Amino acid sequence: MAENEKVQEHQPEWAHVAWAHLSAVRQRSPLVQCITNFVSMDLMANTLLAAGASPAMVHSLQEIPDFTPRTDALCINIGTLTADWMPAMKAAARTAVESGRPWVLDPVAAGASTFRLEACRELVGMRPTVIRGNGSEIIALSTASVGSSKGVDSSHESIDALQAAKSLAQASSCIVAVSGAVDLITDGQRVVGAQNGVPMMQKITATGCSVTALIAAFVAIDPLHAFEATASALSIFSIAGEVGMDMAKGPASLRMHLIDSLYGLDEAAIVHGVNIISLL
Repeated sequence: MAENEKVQEHQPEWAHVAWAHLSAVRQRSPLVQCITNFVSMDLMANTLLAAGASPAMVHSLQEIPDFTPRTDALCINIGTLTADWMPAMKAAARTAVESGRPWVLDPVAAGASTFRLEACRELVGMRPTVIRGNGSEIIALSTASVGSSKGVDSSHESIDALQAAKSLAQASSCIVAVSGAVDLITDGQRVVGAQNGVPMMQKITATGCSVTALIAAFVAIDPLHAFEATASALSIFSIAGEVGMDMAKGPASLRMHLIDSLYGLDEAAIVHGVNIISLL
């Protein structure tokens, strides 16, 4: 971390920003189209429903022209990518941009193969509003290189990818979020860290995918402040994990309580739980 990237004092106003975003999602119930992998569909849809949004797992190329312009946001996740999925992903991204809809990219295991990396680079070129990945995925995208990988798991801490995230955000004119023990969010200049969550969430498949969908819902209701919306979504999802962990006995019960907790979060839980710091 460079000298000018020291941790600054906690900013309490972030809690009120986060609560405002969650309240708006609950009031407006944005329609979020998810083109995602087979592993994550269930948890992503239930996460969106618990937060107050409306999920639509629509990935047919034939439906894109009619359906995507009517959505409030698009989420694209390449987890179980095949060549057959790419035309729909590209068409949806193009349609979202043309329709003025925000869209969010989850570059799952981007550095695991040349095929994945090239697919992600194509999608990055289609102007996503937000890119959310783990440290290894963001480094792979920023450096455009296939590297050592543990499948969908990261070989890097989020802080290892800070410079890569800033470079990617600047090059792509988007918000980049790096998930980890501390979730980092940057627009290429500003950097904040969301310090919520519990380690056991890493033992539940599709939690990363689900928070990407939640980011899409939050950006849908505040597209002009995608940086703040992204930080709010990451923090709130992790707070739900903290609350759920108090009742969980293991990953399976945490999954259930995570969804219940997200549904039941109130203003007090958010105001007292949000822990977002500024990194300059």
